[in-house]
Amino acid sequence: MENILEVDSVTKTFKDFSLKDVTFSLKRGYIMGFIGPNGSGKSTTIRCIMDLMHIDNGRIKMFGLDFHKNMKKLKQHIGFVYDQDVFFDELTVEKNKRIISSFYEQWDEEAFNRYINDFGVPLNKPVKSLSKGTKMKFALAIALSHHAELIIMDEPTSGLDPVFRKELLDILLDIIQDENKAIFFSTHITTDLEQVADYITFILDGKILFSKETEALMEDFVIVKGGKNSKEIVRGCHPLMIKESSLGFEAFMKKEDANKIKPGSNLKLERPTLEEIMYYLVKSQQQMERRF
Repeated sequence: MENILEVDSVTKTFKDFSLKDVTFSLKRGYIMGFIGPNGSGKSTTIRCIMDLMHIDNGRIKMFGLDFHKNMKKLKQHIGFVYDQDVFFDELTVEKNKRIISSFYEQWDEEAFNRYINDFGVPLNKPVKSLSKGTKMKFALAIALSHHAELIIMDEPTSGLDPVFRKELLDILLDIIQDENKAIFFSTHITTDLEQVADYITFILDGKILFSKETEALMEDFVIVKGGKNSKEIVRGCHPLMIKESSLGFEAFMKKEDANKIKPGSNLKLERPTLEEIMYYLVKSQQQMERRF
């Protein structure tokens, strides 16, 4: 299937931070989660994708077209949920909707009213009186009401209660049943991604560490636990990081290296969560940088 989003060697330099040759792609019919610690470049990358920030070098394509040369046309096919307020605070939800809907050729009033009712967003209240979670629900309703093919979301589950977070994930899974659509969203709540993301793209210090299928990623690594007397056995098999405690140790390893551990060793091997993978990769990278 064709790529609905292509980010190719994108760079953006600031005084104290830069995106460095950011490259990844997303095909129609899939959900991609975008992860990384705070300050790693997630929001900056999304701003560059949406042309809210001009890139220094590289190329961004959507639907096979250069986004910056076809921006007005392509934005009709994109639903964007931003992590900051983008509405007219003094106006009601209804008045905001009237203004925003006028920009979309395929605005679907019936769909909007359905989402607003499902999400419990009051139409007659000014946006400034809404909670962060309710504003996010309103933004999501807008994004889903003009038949967008590519949904881009920056921290959409931030500030939402657990019940609606689960409902949101169900909505995303429902959207993606249409194989012409795709979803790209950043989040620091990695448990959400484990439930819905087909692909994970990990950015750290402005560089993409990997962009791969979620299941393949989860199979790439293993956590090895054991007593202190077993630590040297693991050290010889190139762990990415070892964390010690008074009772023993916990080692984060590539699965291919963990398979080299001698049979019969009194060790416990566990499949890591996505959160653990992100934590250990960040810590091992920091550890490596301190050495050099």
